[in-house]
Amino acid sequence: MAESKEEDVKLGANKFNERQPLGTAAQTDKDYKEAPAAPLFEPGELSSWSFYRAGIAEFIATLLFLYITVLTVMGYGRSDNKCKSVGIQGIAWAFGGMIFALVYCTAGISGGHINPAVTFGLFLARKLSLTRALFYIVMQCLGAICGAGIVKGFQKSAYERLNGGANFVAHGYTKGDGLGAEIIGTFVLVYTVFSATDAKRNARDSHVPILAPLPIGFAVFLVHLATIPITGTGINPARSLGAAIIFNKDLGWNDHWIFWVGPFIGAALAAMYHVIVIRAIPFKGRS
Repeated sequence: MAESKEEDVKLGANKFNERQPLGTAAQTDKDYKEAPAAPLFEPGELSSWSFYRAGIAEFIATLLFLYITVLTVMGYGRSDNKCKSVGIQGIAWAFGGMIFALVYCTAGISGGHINPAVTFGLFLARKLSLTRALFYIVMQCLGAICGAGIVKGFQKSAYERLNGGANFVAHGYTKGDGLGAEIIGTFVLVYTVFSATDAKRNARDSHVPILAPLPIGFAVFLVHLATIPITGTGINPARSLGAAIIFNKDLGWNDHWIFWVGPFIGAALAAMYHVIVIRAIPFKGRS
């Protein structure tokens, strides 16, 4: 009787062969073809309404992002008892939560970049044209300026007294520390963006596109937890520029270059890592 049951177990275990390949074996050309690289210049975009609609979406999203996040920073700064305020964790949640919501809302229109560093990284990976990348970056910066301006309009004296949400290297840290924090923080963000929006993963796993905003927002949250004490966390040149222009004092400008150079270096490294190492695109077709 025991032998009979053992035979049944063996038969059941071998009755159905594994038809779904696992791991790298699943990455075949049967379910996915590499998308062609975006052209450097695409003149036809300039006559398309979808091009301008995408830029407007980036403008509005970045405006809302700055409005909510800088207002949260102001509320934390105004509190006379930090234990009763949202704290650094609350600020990090505001940044991460807004990115989650805004990426979800705008991904189908513009791709939901909301950050010149993300746009730059995707451009280096040839995911969009130079024309669109420059247009996005301009609209993101304008949106950030308007968003910070609205916050200042609500509470001008408090805005200036509390540094207007401007990014700068905190006391006790060097400019090198700040630059390193911005490079690594942006690498984490842009690497997450590439992984969450990878078309090849989308072809295999239908749930990936739906969940994409969640890991991106969570990456922003975690980077803020780590680097708020160092730089206030930039990892978004538009966010830093908008706050610096509206605050418009030396404190906001002294270290401002760090919040462009750092994020762009981090984005470039993430793009190279994704394209060369993760996707091995330069080696496709080689034996």
